[in-house]
Amino acid sequence: MTDATEDSQGSRALDLIEEGRQLGIIERIGILLRALSARGRESIEAMVESVHALFSGDRETRRRVAFSVAMIALSAKMAKADGVVAASEVAAFQRIFEIPPEELRNVFRLYDLAKQDTAGFESYASRITTLCSEGQEHCQLLFDVLDGLFHIAKADGVVHERERAFLQRVAEVFHLTEGEYAAIENRHVAHGEAGDYAILGVSPSDSLPQIRARYLELVRENHPDRLAARGVPAEFLAIGTERMKAINAAYESVAKARAA
Repeated sequence: MTDATEDSQGSRALDLIEEGRQLGIIERIGILLRALSARGRESIEAMVESVHALFSGDRETRRRVAFSVAMIALSAKMAKADGVVAASEVAAFQRIFEIPPEELRNVFRLYDLAKQDTAGFESYASRITTLCSEGQEHCQLLFDVLDGLFHIAKADGVVHERERAFLQRVAEVFHLTEGEYAAIENRHVAHGEAGDYAILGVSPSDSLPQIRARYLELVRENHPDRLAARGVPAEFLAIGTERMKAINAAYESVAKARAA
């Protein structure tokens, strides 16, 4: 294929997005990557710049595509944080990011660009914070990202110290409190009864009615419709199912212990 042909296909790919075709988020990422590759600009930075330029008038699409690009970049960098990208971590990435078979090659080209080393991950974490609504210190989207990263980190059976340091630093960039980080960590790394309370964001001194009220609040916050409303791409919503399993298990454990 000639350079002229590749450039023509890349330009046409971008035209398809601008024409408003009904495309999935992962498909849009594939189109962007192919177009940038044809123009010799294949990089994470170029992807982010293109997202903001192409979707400047479409805030929701910009949020979803930019979220996905940043999430893929952070996933790759986090997986490499312990020195090696294990097959189990790649498989975990594929489970939480449902990728159409025809887009696997393009997504993993982006993944490979990002996983070269762990340098620069803070800039991608910072970019994700800009996707939240103005005036908010942080938003639920940040919890979604960190949840996904923990799923990948634990895929090989253990969250390594370097991975934990990476995740803690991402949480700092997100301006999450210690309690908010603890709630996420405990959903993925068992810490017994204390972990159950941390997951629910309650104290052992709270009454069961108070704990149940908080539990029901978490159930509402993590309903699939709520996830979609805050800009989580449909391809990423599977993470909500795993989160609810942990929240349900924590509440059942606490309620059972209180009834004993």
